[in-house]
Amino acid sequence: MPQDREEARTLEILTAIEARSDVTQRHLADRLGVALGLANSYLKRCVRKGLVKITQAPANRYLYYLTPQGFSEKSRLTGEYLSASLDFYRRAGASMARALAECETRGARRVLFAGVSELAEIAAIRGHDTALEVIGTFDPSGTRASFAGKPVWCRLADAPDWEVVLVTAYDNGAAVLAAVAAATDTGRIVVPDIVGPLLVPQTPDAHDMRAAPPVTGHIHAAVTRASGAGAGRRRFEEGAS
Repeated sequence: MPQDREEARTLEILTAIEARSDVTQRHLADRLGVALGLANSYLKRCVRKGLVKITQAPANRYLYYLTPQGFSEKSRLTGEYLSASLDFYRRAGASMARALAECETRGARRVLFAGVSELAEIAAIRGHDTALEVIGTFDPSGTRASFAGKPVWCRLADAPDWEVVLVTAYDNGAAVLAAVAAATDTGRIVVPDIVGPLLVPQTPDAHDMRAAPPVTGHIHAAVTRASGAGAGRRRFEEGAS
């Protein structure tokens, strides 16, 4: 869910420690989806801020506890997360409605989602209000066979008879868009405006070896965001820089 990266990871760490004092740094790294060194860096930051206390246990193990300040910070971050979540679903619903309308404007009837995510679930629900047929989801890194009652394909070439691709990937939107743009004409790709900001090249965390690569320049040139007028509708056109 969208939230400041540092605060989101702090909340994950505090939640994990509250649930289990003997949590390992490896477990924290897996939970955060980052390299072990970065998880260690975030944990040390929590200790320096006075949110977490460390005590040594037998067999060279460590136990982690939330301080009173840590409990207070966890409550604050949880409240902000819930507020951001509600706002996200409102914005995502409106963004998916605009993107689906764009698919119809292009004359498409059979839509392929690109990326298994919460956005894809929202798009599937919004799709019931249109004449579009969602045939399934392309997800190059996915391991599931179906999603939202439709099949999932790891290769774009295996998805049958689609007319337009709607990018629904969120965390890995740049990588999914790159895979789609490499395999099909850009005129058959629709990028929702809520996904667009994620396609701006970013510098990965120094220790986070799992950070996705930035989108290359030719992808930006092929599929870009443009502000609409009046109702705030977005269109995505070729050839913009």
